[in-house]
Amino acid sequence: MQARRLLLDPAIHEEFTRLKNLVEEKDKKVKELQDNINAVSFTSQSKMGKMIMAKCRTLQEENEEIGNQANEGKIHELGMKLALQKSQNAELRSQFEGLFKQMDKLASDVDRSNELAVIMQEKLEEKENEIQRLKHDMEKNSVVEEEQTTVLATDIVDGGDDDANVDGVTPIKVKIESESQLD
Repeated sequence: MQARRLLLDPAIHEEFTRLKNLVEEKDKKVKELQDNINAVSFTSQSKMGKMIMAKCRTLQEENEEIGNQANEGKIHELGMKLALQKSQNAELRSQFEGLFKQMDKLASDVDRSNELAVIMQEKLEEKENEIQRLKHDMEKNSVVEEEQTTVLATDIVDGGDDDANVDGVTPIKVKIESESQLD
Protein backbone atom coordinates (compact mmCIF):
# COMPACT_ATOMS: atom_id res chain seq x y z
CA MET A 1 0.00 0.00 0.00
CA GLN A 2 2.75 2.23 0.75
CA ALA A 3 3.90 1.90 -2.89
CA ARG A 4 0.48 3.06 -4.02
CA ARG A 5 0.73 6.10 -1.89
CA LEU A 6 4.08 6.90 -3.28
CA LEU A 7 2.71 6.68 -6.88
CA LEU A 8 -0.05 9.06 -6.01
CA ASP A 9 2.47 11.69 -5.05
CA PRO A 10 2.86 13.85 -8.20
CA ALA A 11 6.58 14.40 -7.83
CA ILE A 12 7.25 10.70 -7.46
CA HIS A 13 4.90 9.90 -10.31
CA GLU A 14 6.72 12.40 -12.50
CA GLU A 15 10.07 10.88 -11.58
CA PHE A 16 8.75 7.36 -12.22
CA THR A 17 7.44 8.35 -15.71
CA ARG A 18 10.76 10.01 -16.58
CA LEU A 19 12.71 6.93 -15.53
CA LYS A 20 10.34 4.67 -17.48
CA ASN A 21 10.88 6.75 -20.67
CA LEU A 22 14.62 6.75 -20.06
CA VAL A 23 14.61 2.93 -19.85
CA GLU A 24 12.66 2.68 -23.13
CA GLU A 25 15.16 4.96 -24.86
CA LYS A 26 18.07 2.91 -23.52
CA ASP A 27 16.43 -0.31 -24.73
CA LYS A 28 16.10 1.17 -28.23
CA LYS A 29 19.73 2.26 -28.10
CA VAL A 30 20.84 -1.22 -26.99
CA LYS A 31 18.83 -2.84 -29.83
CA GLU A 32 20.37 -0.43 -32.36
CA LEU A 33 23.88 -1.13 -31.10
CA GLN A 34 23.27 -4.88 -31.26
CA ASP A 35 22.09 -4.53 -34.88
CA ASN A 36 25.25 -2.57 -35.66
CA ILE A 37 27.39 -5.28 -34.08
CA ASN A 38 25.56 -7.96 -36.07
CA ALA A 39 26.06 -5.95 -39.25
CA VAL A 40 29.75 -5.51 -38.59
CA SER A 41 30.22 -9.15 -37.75
CA PHE A 42 28.26 -10.18 -40.88
CA THR A 43 29.41 -13.34 -42.60
CA SER A 44 27.98 -15.00 -45.64
CA GLN A 45 27.88 -18.29 -43.72
CA SER A 46 25.49 -17.15 -41.01
CA LYS A 47 21.75 -17.67 -41.41
CA MET A 48 21.12 -13.92 -41.74
CA GLY A 49 24.06 -13.59 -44.12
CA LYS A 50 22.71 -16.33 -46.39
CA MET A 51 19.30 -14.65 -46.48
CA ILE A 52 20.83 -11.28 -47.30
CA MET A 53 23.07 -12.77 -50.02
CA ALA A 54 20.07 -14.52 -51.61
CA LYS A 55 18.11 -11.28 -51.54
CA CYS A 56 21.05 -9.42 -53.13
CA ARG A 57 21.28 -12.00 -55.95
CA THR A 58 17.54 -11.72 -56.57
CA LEU A 59 17.73 -7.92 -56.67
CA GLN A 60 20.74 -8.03 -58.98
CA GLU A 61 18.93 -10.35 -61.41
CA GLU A 62 15.87 -8.09 -61.34
CA ASN A 63 18.06 -5.05 -62.02
CA GLU A 64 19.68 -6.76 -65.00
CA GLU A 65 16.29 -7.80 -66.37
CA ILE A 66 14.90 -4.27 -65.96
CA GLY A 67 18.06 -2.85 -67.57
CA ASN A 68 17.68 -5.22 -70.56
CA GLN A 69 14.03 -4.26 -70.95
CA ALA A 70 14.94 -0.58 -70.80
CA ASN A 71 17.67 -1.09 -73.40
CA GLU A 72 15.28 -3.06 -75.62
CA GLY A 73 12.74 -0.25 -75.27
CA LYS A 74 15.35 2.34 -76.21
CA ILE A 75 16.57 0.20 -79.10
CA HIS A 76 13.00 -0.24 -80.31
CA GLU A 77 12.37 3.51 -79.99
CA LEU A 78 15.57 4.32 -81.85
CA GLY A 79 14.64 1.75 -84.52
CA MET A 80 11.28 3.46 -84.97
CA LYS A 81 12.97 6.87 -85.26
CA LEU A 82 15.45 5.45 -87.77
CA ALA A 83 12.65 3.97 -89.90
CA LEU A 84 10.83 7.33 -89.84
CA GLN A 85 13.99 9.16 -90.86
CA LYS A 86 14.57 6.68 -93.70
CA SER A 87 11.05 7.18 -95.04
CA GLN A 88 11.39 10.96 -94.83
CA ASN A 89 14.77 10.71 -96.53
CA ALA A 90 13.31 8.63 -99.37
CA GLU A 91 10.46 11.12 -99.79
CA LEU A 92 12.87 14.06 -99.90
CA ARG A 93 15.08 12.20 -102.38
CA SER A 94 12.12 11.61 -104.72
CA GLN A 95 11.08 15.26 -104.43
CA PHE A 96 14.65 16.32 -105.17
CA GLU A 97 14.79 14.08 -108.25
CA GLY A 98 11.49 15.54 -109.48
CA LEU A 99 12.80 19.08 -108.97
CA PHE A 100 16.05 18.16 -110.70
CA LYS A 101 14.15 16.86 -113.75
CA GLN A 102 12.00 19.98 -113.78
CA MET A 103 15.12 22.19 -113.56
CA ASP A 104 16.66 20.29 -116.49
CA LYS A 105 13.51 20.83 -118.51
CA LEU A 106 13.44 24.53 -117.60
CA ALA A 107 17.12 24.88 -118.49
CA SER A 108 16.52 23.34 -121.92
CA ASP A 109 13.48 25.62 -122.39
CA VAL A 110 15.63 28.64 -121.51
CA ASP A 111 18.32 27.49 -123.97
CA ARG A 112 15.71 27.13 -126.73
CA SER A 113 14.26 30.54 -125.85
CA ASN A 114 17.72 32.11 -125.99
CA GLU A 115 18.39 30.51 -129.37
CA LEU A 116 15.02 31.74 -130.64
CA ALA A 117 15.78 35.23 -129.31
CA VAL A 118 19.11 35.27 -131.16
CA ILE A 119 17.40 34.14 -134.40
CA MET A 120 14.68 36.77 -133.97
CA GLN A 121 17.32 39.44 -133.27
CA GLU A 122 19.12 38.51 -136.49
CA LYS A 123 15.87 38.66 -138.47
CA LEU A 124 15.06 42.03 -136.89
CA GLU A 125 18.46 43.37 -137.90
CA GLU A 126 17.93 42.06 -141.46
CA LYS A 127 14.51 43.75 -141.64
CA GLU A 128 15.93 47.02 -140.29
CA ASN A 129 18.69 46.88 -142.89
CA GLU A 130 16.10 46.22 -145.59
CA ILE A 131 14.00 49.16 -144.36
CA GLN A 132 17.07 51.40 -144.45
CA ARG A 133 17.90 50.23 -147.98
CA LEU A 134 14.32 50.82 -149.15
CA LYS A 135 14.29 54.31 -147.60
CA HIS A 136 17.55 55.08 -149.37
CA ASP A 137 16.12 53.80 -152.68
CA MET A 138 12.98 55.89 -152.19
CA GLU A 139 15.05 58.98 -151.51
CA LYS A 140 17.02 58.35 -154.71
CA ASN A 141 13.80 57.90 -156.66
CA SER A 142 12.38 61.05 -155.10
CA VAL A 143 15.43 63.08 -156.09
CA VAL A 144 15.27 61.75 -159.67
CA GLU A 145 11.52 62.53 -159.90
CA GLU A 146 12.12 66.00 -158.52
CA GLU A 147 14.82 66.63 -161.07
CA GLN A 148 12.56 65.42 -163.86
CA THR A 149 9.69 67.59 -162.64
CA THR A 150 11.99 70.58 -162.32
CA VAL A 151 13.32 70.01 -165.85
CA LEU A 152 9.81 69.66 -167.22
CA ALA A 153 8.55 72.74 -165.41
CA THR A 154 11.59 74.73 -166.51
CA ASP A 155 10.97 73.80 -170.11
CA ILE A 156 7.41 75.02 -169.81
CA VAL A 157 8.41 78.33 -168.18
CA ASP A 158 11.22 79.01 -170.64
CA GLY A 159 8.74 78.85 -173.46
CA GLY A 160 9.62 75.54 -174.87
CA ASP A 161 6.18 75.17 -176.45
CA ASP A 162 4.06 78.03 -177.79
CA ASP A 163 0.88 76.11 -177.03
CA ALA A 164 1.72 76.18 -173.33
CA ASN A 165 0.71 79.84 -173.13
CA VAL A 166 -2.83 79.20 -174.11
CA ASP A 167 -5.57 81.55 -173.00
CA GLY A 168 -3.12 83.89 -171.25
CA VAL A 169 -2.09 81.35 -168.58
CA THR A 170 1.50 81.56 -167.57
CA PRO A 171 3.10 78.28 -166.56
CA ILE A 172 4.60 78.07 -163.04
CA LYS A 173 7.37 76.00 -161.52
CA VAL A 174 5.93 73.01 -159.55
CA LYS A 175 7.90 70.97 -157.01
CA ILE A 176 6.57 67.48 -156.32
CA GLU A 177 7.50 65.88 -153.01
CA SER A 178 7.33 62.18 -152.53
CA GLU A 179 5.71 60.51 -149.52
CA SER A 180 9.10 59.59 -148.03
CA GLN A 181 10.04 63.25 -147.82
CA LEU A 182 6.76 64.07 -146.03
CA ASP A 183 7.65 61.70 -143.21
